Amino acid sequence: MPTPYDALIIGGGHNGLVAAAYLARAGKKVLVLERRPVLGGAAVTEELYPGFKYTVFSYVVSLLRPEIIRDLELARHGLTILPLPSTFTPLPNGDYLAAWDDHDATRREIHRHSPHDAEAYDDYGRQMFRMAMAVKPILSMVPPDPTSLSPNDLFGLLKLGGHAAGLTQADFYNLAKLMTMSAADLLDEWFECAPLKGTKSASGIIGTFLGPRSPGTAYVLLHHYMGEIDGAFRAWGFAKGGTGGISQAIASAARALGVEIRTEAPVAQVIVKNGRAAGVALANGDEIYARYVLSSLDPQRTFLKLVDPAQLPGDFVDAIRRFKIRGSSGKVNLALDALPNFTAQPLPASGDSPLHRGAVSISPSVDYIERAYDQAKYGHFARRPYIDCIFPSVIDPAMAPPGKHVMSCFVQYAPYELEGGWNDAQREAFGDAVVDTLAEYAPNLKQIILHRQVLTPVDIEQTTGLTQGNIFQGDLALHQLFFLRPVAQWAQYRTPLANFWQCGSGTHPGGGIMGASGRLAALELLKAWR
Repeated sequence: MPTPYDALIIGGGHNGLVAAAYLARAGKKVLVLERRPVLGGAAVTEELYPGFKYTVFSYVVSLLRPEIIRDLELARHGLTILPLPSTFTPLPNGDYLAAWDDHDATRREIHRHSPHDAEAYDDYGRQMFRMAMAVKPILSMVPPDPTSLSPNDLFGLLKLGGHAAGLTQADFYNLAKLMTMSAADLLDEWFECAPLKGTKSASGIIGTFLGPRSPGTAYVLLHHYMGEIDGAFRAWGFAKGGTGGISQAIASAARALGVEIRTEAPVAQVIVKNGRAAGVALANGDEIYARYVLSSLDPQRTFLKLVDPAQLPGDFVDAIRRFKIRGSSGKVNLALDALPNFTAQPLPASGDSPLHRGAVSISPSVDYIERAYDQAKYGHFARRPYIDCIFPSVIDPAMAPPGKHVMSCFVQYAPYELEGGWNDAQREAFGDAVVDTLAEYAPNLKQIILHRQVLTPVDIEQTTGLTQGNIFQGDLALHQLFFLRPVAQWAQYRTPLANFWQCGSGTHPGGGIMGASGRLAALELLKAWR
């Protein structure tokens, strides 16, 4: 009897939805199963306090691939990305550092702190642009297996080699350095201003259990440097309606192409028959069959929870168990009666300030962030954490009632494996540490909080299913990139179990609201289908 679906996708996160849309675009009958009542995985918007819409987990967008926006016509399905024009870093001495979408204004601001750094800023930007352009094509490439002699892999290696040959000698050496060095060491080569280095190094530690002085964080910095919005490189923005707006736009495009989507349909296990994935069993006991099954869940949840490890090669299971998925970040979402008034740049009489339209970064120096990491290394959350904040209601007024606001705070470090374990008291203490730190720079903050949501890595794991609450579905470390993501010989979205594929960000090219893993997995499956 023919199976009712051509492809069944486990998980309605943005990568799963992208994969579903591309498969349906090719004429396949596709079903997406999401265990939560809301689609999007970690890219969701929820009204948890009356009138206030929280971007609960992820909160900004930049890495979403332009080809996905074009191919799926996401603008027609409601996707609107609003720019974040600035990053404001308040300093303990009452001063601040600001970076604006006006290049000359940013240089003048840096010059105020360091004439040397203002001169170096353009050269640094040009080099990082070249490095990003050197890596960018790899984001759209299925990783070739360097040990394989198959024509596809040999062609992929030849293509990769041709790309590398196109780099200048200086760019090749700089890229090799950047892939292995720390963000702090990279920035030390260019700048002397502590707040500038601190704020830029923060891009190298987001979502990692690493400090800015840890080798490999320079690549994570570059990973975040590769974003673009409407052709503007290194631009970040906020999706109208929150990151849930991105997921809803992709879901709308998928449905228009014929994809069936079911929420509140948790998958208990993958059904295996004659050594092949044949479908899934839901938690309620229902069985659904399909020719191919794809998992957008992280590798450990996919292979250690959904599949009986006895169905997989022992060395593969061991490699998946060793795959580093370490939770390091938390989230604090606030409903506010007014805007925080930062001492370094007080609110004008109008009650609005340009700094609230961009990001606020608590990153006064590399040492500040490294000390926060030191606490996490030994099982404690940072008492003075790195915090990246935005005010969604200033960018998109529909996120809160008139005159009120929401504040979204991404926080590091909050280790998943906290000494003594996470409980209600520890969660509230973590939330207090975040608010206390912010109140040092905005003294009115505590008086204007109407509601507070505090999320630890354990909360993120329990809600979204991300192992350890890791937002990238696996560390972006050199030994877990490209043809090694998630493990060697299985980086091309296939798995050792026939007809079972991966399409989550635990595969190449990695995390962020990018969609590239879902797109590449679908395109690779369509090749195999033919």
